[in-house]
Amino acid sequence: MRYVTLFLAAALCLIAPEAFSRNTKHMLPIQEAMQSADFKEKLDPNISFYFGNQKHPKVVQSFGSFSSNRKTNAFNKSDEEACRWVLLSALISLQDRVKKEGGNAVIEIASYYKKNTYSSNTEYECHAGALMAGVALTGKVVRLER
Repeated sequence: MRYVTLFLAAALCLIAPEAFSRNTKHMLPIQEAMQSADFKEKLDPNISFYFGNQKHPKVVQSFGSFSSNRKTNAFNKSDEEACRWVLLSALISLQDRVKKEGGNAVIEIASYYKKNTYSSNTEYECHAGALMAGVALTGKVVRLER
């Protein structure tokens, strides 16, 4: 009987972390995030971001498709706050790629969580847990006609 109790206790310890883990999917408004002060302060105004199939000026040169998969600490933050923060991180990563390639925009930005594409002009996908939140984006780095 003692071994059965010990075995059950050990099994519970192995299963418990899974029981407490969380991976909540959120579909959040892009525009609301893009209008926040942090975004306006940290994103280069000379680089444009176009989500989904938003209209944009003519593409002069394309540098290829690139992805950004970012995570952030979600501890003691609301899911929405953590998701906005990690979206900003993902966009900064794409912005850095634009600068490296010599472009001036990212077009056709889509959520790319676990390699599943979700394209929208108005929403992005974020997954939040008790400790971490994550956003993955993919988009085409281009030079647009100005």
